[in-house]
Amino acid sequence: MKTIQKMYDHLNWANHRILETLKSSEDENQEVNRLFSHILFGEQIWITRLRGLDSSRLPVWSEVDIDVCAELVMQNGENLTAFLTNLVNADLDKLIFYTNSKGTEFKNSVRDILTHVALHGQYHRGQINSRLRADGMEPVNIDYITFLR
Repeated sequence: MKTIQKMYDHLNWANHRILETLKSSEDENQEVNRLFSHILFGEQIWITRLRGLDSSRLPVWSEVDIDVCAELVMQNGENLTAFLTNLVNADLDKLIFYTNSKGTEFKNSVRDILTHVALHGQYHRGQINSRLRADGMEPVNIDYITFLR
């Protein structure tokens, strides 16, 4: 549980760092916003599934502005913190049954879902950084070791 909690502390920290960079940018990059909102909508979808609720109607990709992203960062952070606060080691192997946006049914353990969400966000934050660099901006340092320091 300690490792998972650290991963999610890092996830929230990294989301806030990306958000602040995008808010302070003079030029709005639609592709960067699209990637960032995808991370956040993905987190929202998985939180919903972890709670045993239907996520099939939630957006996976959606064009939203930075203000909507800011709201999602706050909501997801609060919801993930609440979920993790009530989680114990024995819950990590519990299977979650869910239906994806295409109507296909799946099952995965809580542990695997939580690992996926953390890695999925980091992958797309890397894409965001690549696009920021291509636009002449300094990439956001979201390295885990930087977070720990």
